This record gives sequence, structure tokens and C-alpha cells, in this order.
Amino acid sequence: MLETSGRLLRLLSLLQARRDWPGAALAERLDVSPRTVRRDVDRLRELGYPVRATKGPDGGYRLDAGADVPPLLFDDEQAVAVAIALRTGTLPGVEDAAARALATIRQVMPARLRTRIDALEVTAVPGRTERALPAVRADVLVSVGSAAAERRVLRFDYDGGTGEVLRAPGQEPGEGFRAPRRAEPHHVVTWGGRWYLVAWDLDRDDWRTFRIDRMAPREGVGARFERRALPAPDVATFVAERFTQPVMPVRGTVELELDAAVVAAWAGTDALVEAVSEGRCRLTAGSWSWGGLAGWFGIFDAPFTVVGPDDLRAAVARLAARATAAAAPAAAGLLPERGAPDEGVRASRRDVARGSGPGHDGAS
Repeated sequence: MLETSGRLLRLLSLLQARRDWPGAALAERLDVSPRTVRRDVDRLRELGYPVRATKGPDGGYRLDAGADVPPLLFDDEQAVAVAIALRTGTLPGVEDAAARALATIRQVMPARLRTRIDALEVTAVPGRTERALPAVRADVLVSVGSAAAERRVLRFDYDGGTGEVLRAPGQEPGEGFRAPRRAEPHHVVTWGGRWYLVAWDLDRDDWRTFRIDRMAPREGVGARFERRALPAPDVATFVAERFTQPVMPVRGTVELELDAAVVAAWAGTDALVEAVSEGRCRLTAGSWSWGGLAGWFGIFDAPFTVVGPDDLRAAVARLAARATAAAAPAAAGLLPERGAPDEGVRASRRDVARGSGPGHDGAS
């Protein structure tokens, strides 16, 4: 019985992986006779799986899509949740298995639910934070994802982080209403615990990233457009570059006497690591202050040279003097006079708290 049950699962997996299977090919894959394949197909039919015989020289089988498959009765929200979980919730090493699982589930879903899943072309961009994703309505994700997949202009109301109340779907615009945003959606991504839409903003004539939890798509189908090329090799690189622009008040670059691979493993996704030569790399990062950034570069415990700017070079010199004084208490007089705090400390942190930065619309 256990052998038969295992063979049934293998047969079902094969039928889900390909549209049509010749009976002889199934028998060969399962290492059984064609007669055993016919019996196993009958057992699957008794369990409710819609396996149909196909015509041909040798005959074959096909697993039809349908809503009557007992283990796979999904409503719309569940179908969207499954697609999102399998595309964004995977761990390193199981990405291929997750993709196969999604393909298996998709194969036996009704066409209506398959269309909704196919519209969600989501790329999960690894971030350094582990915050929970803000609440995003499934219907909003589907609307935005469908517009991107079909290459249709998207019209939507947008709360740029100013606290304005978004118009509910179907509600007439009231006092203080602003014209909707118009964009050519390119891709849906996750970054730092939030959902974003990468799109070409037609009103600002530039690339933008919009927070999807702040979007309220308008009803209606937009005009089709030819997808523009991103100013980056791929969407993950584009988003990483946008979000590692100087969101922190200060930003500087050094050359470390370490391999790029070693530094990249510890620098975090907000830093940019570039290989210079074997055993040497260039590291760019940001911080709240020049002094803090100078100290952070020192955590790699390797010689480094400041590339710039001069504010970072001066901060490293001050830190070196303090370290020398700390190591030789008798030389405490070498400490420089305590000056005013770094300009970076006085810089506004409002944009950082709101999750905004150059080229993305956390607040535009």
C-alpha cells in the first residue's frame, strides 16, 4: 500500500509538471507496466483528480485544470497569498523547489485564478531589515501587478507620506482632491519590509519607486505602452542603487585592504562594495555623522585609505588622535579641542524615518 501511494504521488507530480504525457513514457518514468499506469490513473480519478485520456499513436494522459480538485480549493485572496508567499518568502537553497511548487499549484487551478497569479510578477530584493511588511490589500497588489504585466498606464491616488487621506475605491473626490498620478508600471518589488512599484512617472518624466501601501489605483484600463529600459542591468540592481543613495546625512568612500567578497559579506545591503584588485576593494557607505562613519570603516580591522570626501578624511584624523590618546593616557593632551557636532548629526532624519530617498516617492 505504501509503495502504491508513493507511486500515485509520483504520477500526480509528473502529470502536473507537463501538459501531455504518453502512456509509455509514464510507465518508463515510474518503472511499471502500461497496465499499472492505467490502474493508477483510475485511482487518481476516484480521488477527484481530472485526468483525461488523450488520443495518439500510443495514447496518453493529461491533468485538466479545474476547481474540483479536493486539495486545491482556493478563493481569490488565498490564490494571491500563495503566489506571494512562494515568490517572496523563500530561503536560500529552496528557490527552485518553491518555483516548482508554484508551477504545480498553478497547473490545477481554474483559468481565472491562474490569471491572477500570473499577473503578480514580484521580485524580492533582499534588505538588511527584518520588519514585517506593511498591510497591503491583495486587490491593490493585483491591480498594480496586472498593469505592469500587461504594460498598461496606471492611474492612482497616492499618499506621499504627508498624512493626507486616500480616496476609497469608488468614492467621489471631495474637497482638497488632487489629480491622480500617472505612471508606466515596470515591476513590483519588496525592500526593507515594504512593497514598492518601480515605474516611469509620466508627470515627472523620470523613474520613481512608489510605496504600494500608499497607492489607491483608479478604476478603468489604461493605454498600452512600450516598456522603457531601466537605467540598470536589472530591477534588483536599480532598486538597490536607488535606496543606497545618500539617505543617511553623510556618505563616504574608502579603499580597504581586503577582498571584496569578504567585505560584502559584512557590509550590508546599504553599502556599495567594488573590487579594485586581489586583496583590495572600494567601500562606500553612509552614517549619521562623519565620526560615526569613520569608526564604522574601522570595524573591518584592516588598513584603509580615505577616497573622500574631505569631511571623512578629517573625521578619520580626529578618530586616530582620540584612539592614540586612549591608548596612552599620559598623552591625553594630544586630544583635539572638542568642536561643534558634525554637520551630518544636525541633518534632518525625517526622510530616513519615512523611508524616502532620491528617486523614490516615499514623499513625492
